[in-house]
Amino acid sequence: MSPSGVILYGPPGSGKDTVTAELCRLRPEFALFERLKAGPGRTTGYRLTTAQHIEELAQAGEVLYRNSRYDAEYAVDRGEVSALVDAGRIPVLHMGQVAGARAVAASPINWVRVLLWCPEEVTRQRCKGRGDKDLDARLKVWHETRQDLLDHAEEPWSLVIRSDQVSAAQAAQAIDEARLAGVLAEVRDIRGLVA
Repeated sequence: MSPSGVILYGPPGSGKDTVTAELCRLRPEFALFERLKAGPGRTTGYRLTTAQHIEELAQAGEVLYRNSRYDAEYAVDRGEVSALVDAGRIPVLHMGQVAGARAVAASPINWVRVLLWCPEEVTRQRCKGRGDKDLDARLKVWHETRQDLLDHAEEPWSLVIRSDQVSAAQAAQAIDEARLAGVLAEVRDIRGLVA
């Protein structure tokens, strides 16, 4: 079987961390891809670096995608994706922009592209529950993610999962089954989902 990976796209609080933890419990080959991060905020799940280092990687053609959010800069670097795949791992990437999901999906791996969704109130409750100190910023990003989806309604997804309606374990099982079956990404009607 050729190398595979998982792209989890969704707003804050949609369950990317929780589903990733379940994927890793389900199958030890799954591994969170830790994006490069330069700037303030959360440090868990990132490889901390400088904006200059990200720029140097970008100039060398080593960045699959980069973005700025929460006063920080983030990057998905080709080398780390390759290192995980070469080690027999299945990288799980967390994305917050459709452009990022599209850019990463262009790399030569069989990607399972998963749209994780939850209503704004669920994001609010989950962010409060985990102690996010920047709740207003997270809710703003929820609205930006919704608009991003509406602006890219023709974007293909392998799976669309309402994380407030299925457990993280069920979501992980569905993702792994889609990966094993080689489910192709296809355009799905997401307008009713995010309305």
